[in-house]
Amino acid sequence: MRASLPVAWITHPTCRLHQIDEDHPESPLRLSAIEDRMIAVGQADFMTRYEAPEATREQLLRAHSEAHVDHVLSHRKIGDVRVVVDSDTAYNRYTADAALRAAGAGVLGVDLVMEGKAGMAFCAVRPPGHHAERDKAMGFCFFNNVAVAAAHALTYGLRHIAVIDFDLHYGNGTADIFRNNAQVLLLSTYQHPLYPYWTGAPEAMNLVDVPLKPFTGSEGFRAAVINEWLPVLERTGPEMYLISAGFDAHAADPMGDLRLTHEDYRWLGTLIHELAASSAQNRVVATLEGGYDLTALSRGVEEFLTPFLGGEMMPL
Repeated sequence: MRASLPVAWITHPTCRLHQIDEDHPESPLRLSAIEDRMIAVGQADFMTRYEAPEATREQLLRAHSEAHVDHVLSHRKIGDVRVVVDSDTAYNRYTADAALRAAGAGVLGVDLVMEGKAGMAFCAVRPPGHHAERDKAMGFCFFNNVAVAAAHALTYGLRHIAVIDFDLHYGNGTADIFRNNAQVLLLSTYQHPLYPYWTGAPEAMNLVDVPLKPFTGSEGFRAAVINEWLPVLERTGPEMYLISAGFDAHAADPMGDLRLTHEDYRWLGTLIHELAASSAQNRVVATLEGGYDLTALSRGVEEFLTPFLGGEMMPL
């Protein structure tokens, strides 16, 4: 049986034009691999497709400083010049446009679920966003897509929303933007130590950080979610779930050593689906973050989406 409300699939062709360099792991092939998998397994037939709009200046300024927005947008006319941000991050002529679409996808996703046009939205976009701070691009990221979406969600008058980040790397940008914001609960699992070498913010009561040691594996990951995330989520009862969906914690991914499996992503999707049903009227918006082994990435997205598409639920 399929989900009662459709799942929205939000993307844009411009997101495939951004490229840091030819050998960079955050490549356009990531979106191609995911799309091909969705078609091959038939999931694409049960999702409603939307083109991501460009985020507006007003929407971006809810999460970023005016100076940062201006700096990113100043690269819209650089031509064929490659502009380096850091050792892992650079602009090409399409980067700023792709970043606007990636941020706009989450805004559209929020609108769709708030207006009852979708029960869940998945934003298949790049560049990713969760390392982008209020004033800084870094770690493959230019605008913080999930933060722009979360800030937009608050304009609907929601009292509490949850941002769940299960990427291999800590979403330092999201923490920078929402630290000590009582309306936004940020729950993160991540390998530690690893980029961006987050050291924590004990004074920020809205951050639920769960650092995991290398080779933690499925059992340790699930125990961390159940013991550290669940009590807070059940106590808070978020009215919307925003997801930084990174699939680079998979065992096949070259970036780290957490050693998660495809089944873990199905399990986590099931958990989020059930939590959203209990307090958030099924409202979930997920945006793509990491995931650099193309097979593991595309299969991970498939497994994560299966519960939202009415697939067989796995026991918690």
